[in-house]
Amino acid sequence: MISRGDPRPELPVDSDAPTRAASPLHLRPGALVWVGLGGVVGTAARYGLALAVPVPSGGWPWPTFAVNVAGAFLLGALLEVLARAGRDTGWRRGIRLLAGTGFCGSLTTYSTFAVESDLLVRDHATGAAIAYLAASLIVGIAATASGIASAATWRTRAWRSE
Repeated sequence: MISRGDPRPELPVDSDAPTRAASPLHLRPGALVWVGLGGVVGTAARYGLALAVPVPSGGWPWPTFAVNVAGAFLLGALLEVLARAGRDTGWRRGIRLLAGTGFCGSLTTYSTFAVESDLLVRDHATGAAIAYLAASLIVGIAATASGIASAATWRTRAWRSE
């Protein structure tokens, strides 16, 4: 007997979708376009900053540190504003995918952070590597909390449309 149910039941289904048979959000072309557009802009911004501020061998990786902290702040603020504005549907979902997943996701970079930490160790700047790792974690968490706290004070009631 052929089952007519969900062809991929192991995948999460968007709870806002009108029917259970709707495809997961990450498989929808429109969602991927929003993420891709934001990703192009975020990647270009990070790359441009890395070109503008070169890091000398054994030096503190300021460009990566700056984009990771800024991205953490922006993502915290964005998600707080969107959560206060209403359900994750329509234009709010589009903004989250474009600015949050796309832009902030590509602006920030864990892989470069890891490589730069390794390069500091290889350049015999182990103290700087440990400080970079700790500062990135602590300042990143503080930036996220600051973004959330800042956005919590913004007036978002006018944005509600349900």
